[in-house]
Amino acid sequence: MWFYVEKVLIPYERMDAAAHQRPRGNLSDLYPRWLGARELLLHGRSPYSDEVTVRIQEGYYGRPLDPSRADDPKDKQGFAYPVYVVFLLAPLLAFPFGVVRIFFYWFLAALTAGTAWLWLRSLRWRLRPLAIAGIALVTLGTFPAVQGIKLQQLSLLVAGLLAGSAACVVSGYLLLAGALLALATIKPQLAWPLVAWLMGWAFSKWGARRNLIFGFGIVMVGLLGGAEMILPGWLRMFAEALGRYHRYTQNQSVLDQLLPWGSAGKVVAAIAVIGCAWVLWQVRDEPADAVGFGSATAMIMALTVLVVPMFAPYNQILLLPAVLVLARDRSKFLSRSTGLRFLYLAAGFAIAWQWIASIGLSAVYLFWSPALASRGWKWPFFSTFAIPVLIFALIFIEVRIATRSASQKAT
Repeated sequence: MWFYVEKVLIPYERMDAAAHQRPRGNLSDLYPRWLGARELLLHGRSPYSDEVTVRIQEGYYGRPLDPSRADDPKDKQGFAYPVYVVFLLAPLLAFPFGVVRIFFYWFLAALTAGTAWLWLRSLRWRLRPLAIAGIALVTLGTFPAVQGIKLQQLSLLVAGLLAGSAACVVSGYLLLAGALLALATIKPQLAWPLVAWLMGWAFSKWGARRNLIFGFGIVMVGLLGGAEMILPGWLRMFAEALGRYHRYTQNQSVLDQLLPWGSAGKVVAAIAVIGCAWVLWQVRDEPADAVGFGSATAMIMALTVLVVPMFAPYNQILLLPAVLVLARDRSKFLSRSTGLRFLYLAAGFAIAWQWIASIGLSAVYLFWSPALASRGWKWPFFSTFAIPVLIFALIFIEVRIATRSASQKAT
């Protein structure tokens, strides 16, 4: 996968950009956030301002975007994060971006490997160290991880924070779990489904679980209050920046892409959310170290990828806990109905396709023709939209069957 990205995908993107005179600067997704934090904390300028946006474009694209050029990117790379993200980036502002970029690249690689280990802990799946290392390496070899590391996407940081929060809940460190959950809201669309689930779970047994709410609440108050102190009125600026971001990117969810007819995608997303809420209500009393709790958390992460208004592959790193649950419980699926076995095998093939295609293209590059390999650059993406749907369907069925069995035993 790494070879395919380095030798096939990136050269194709460079060639395509040159053909259309499309600018390419550092192309680091960290850069707009880093520069915005630097402008705010060191120079007192609003990161949401047009002036800062132009400066971001000069670094990210190499020059400001020109609306008169039809082939210029539509994504203006404006600062569209809650302003409190600057608190996480503040330690990096003392260094030039070239140094920051190298550090963050390796930090995300290490964090992504660690995320796999954290999800194994949160799911209570005990494996030998060699097996854990193998899962971490396979995770690093997925296209979502490679893309996220290459782009230095904060989605991988949020994925690590969410995994850390879940692992802390299972281990009984509820205050720390709540604090990590609050930090993950630097990308609210990725964090709030898990926030809603864990807050509901904590409220269901207030006496034993209230520390999770306290940890989340204390850190959120600190983040929101600190943000208001350094940039009064930032919530309005953030809402406006978010609106602009969605207008110029026209981002859609996986379901919107698959069901582009009117509001069909949103209707199916609403059904998925209601279905998950119904199932989660039945497992809200499960202790954190129960198998059902881990599976329910994995289901929420899969739901997030399905309904979040962005279909970028790097967000699919959030599918990792669901994939681990399905791998752990494979015998349950393979011993059931033909239809369920087919669905399980289809999901396995959809996941494996990225490696089948990247290996094939790498072989073509090495032993036949780099130009021919470049023409097939799309191949590893063919299963991109199928994976979240299949994984969500399977993990939902897994949790639903488990809750039904538990209720039958109770009666």
